[in-house]
Amino acid sequence: MLVALAATSMVALAFLVPLAIVVKDSAYSRALSEAEKQANQMTPALLITRKPQEVRQAIRFTRYGGQGRLAVHLSAPADTLGTSHITALDLEEAQKLARASTVERPDGVAYLQPLATGESIVIVEAFVPNEQLTHGVIGTWGVLAGVAVGLVAGSVLVADRLGARAVRATRGLAEAARRMGQGDLTVRVPVKGPPEVKEAGKAFNAMAERVRHLLAAEREVVADLSHRLRTPLTALLLDADALGSGPGADRVREAVQGLEREVDEIIKAARSGLRPDEGGTDAAGVVRDRLVFWSALADDQERPWTVRGADRPAPVPLARTDLAAALDALLGNVFRYTPEGTRFAVTLVHQADLVALVVEDAGPGIADTERAVRRGASGGGSTGLGLDIARRAAERTGGSLHVDRGPLGGARVQLRLRRV
Repeated sequence: MLVALAATSMVALAFLVPLAIVVKDSAYSRALSEAEKQANQMTPALLITRKPQEVRQAIRFTRYGGQGRLAVHLSAPADTLGTSHITALDLEEAQKLARASTVERPDGVAYLQPLATGESIVIVEAFVPNEQLTHGVIGTWGVLAGVAVGLVAGSVLVADRLGARAVRATRGLAEAARRMGQGDLTVRVPVKGPPEVKEAGKAFNAMAERVRHLLAAEREVVADLSHRLRTPLTALLLDADALGSGPGADRVREAVQGLEREVDEIIKAARSGLRPDEGGTDAAGVVRDRLVFWSALADDQERPWTVRGADRPAPVPLARTDLAAALDALLGNVFRYTPEGTRFAVTLVHQADLVALVVEDAGPGIADTERAVRRGASGGGSTGLGLDIARRAAERTGGSLHVDRGPLGGARVQLRLRRV
């Protein structure tokens, strides 16, 4: 619509401005032509007589003369008959010119027509006021402007109707892309609109179908691989039962059972596909629960540890299992990459719109923090997924992950989560 408005407006102006000038010039020429006719009406009378009384009578019989706009200048200025609107200098120049001319006055234009009679030249003056020179111009300009506005409005309307089909199809494609980005893999777009939009719709539908098949296949592969872990888990359970009783044996059996539960969750999540975000969880509760598990191992390895800020609720828009997995990844790195007896601390920092989950230790720290947060990159021979799991969990809430060196002298990982 904007393109049609701009194009038709330029075209309308290209024609409207010259037409307006032509209309004004036409009105001016028409007024002077009428003045010329009125002046020529005095020619027969002047050829017959020069008597002032008879010339005045002839002037009164003309339309311009009756309106006080016609005058006859004889050989001398004192012999001017009728109503004159010019000066003596204008009259003198007209007599020297000896041909029809015009004199511009503030209130109009005087048309001067010379007439040779014998040895003298008579000047007939017909005066045209300004309103007569522009008579009908404003009205004609209004009509032209109305026609131009109508043409522009009509072209915009036609452009809108022509573009509506393409706009509706494009909006449908954009809405489908938005829904697919939110995880709806069943969305498809109707193939309609201009040829280019139809091609885009076909390509989108083919892409959506391909993505659905790929994700389904990937989920089945993950489920199959996870299911294959059940055999060594069963063997571990049998070995744990053979350990007898005691705190160590109980801890091993609890760990194996926890691992079996995690495998079951992985299989369920893989088979169900992308799950929507849950309502949220209390980060303080997750910290307390997971430290119950990790504290036993910390006591065995004689690791001093502290927890701060977990006595206040800290609601975050993240599933409990996802937050627990992120915290386990951070604590697991502490136990894996620092010597036994190394101190660590877990702190919840409460802010107005953020909850910072900070895990720090007194170990050697992380040499290359940028490489450590890249998925699959590891300096200790592991999978390199721990920090990436925590980073993605934080970004899912609109937060972030930061790694630096903390007050204890070792690595400090800050998991900044947006508060509900």
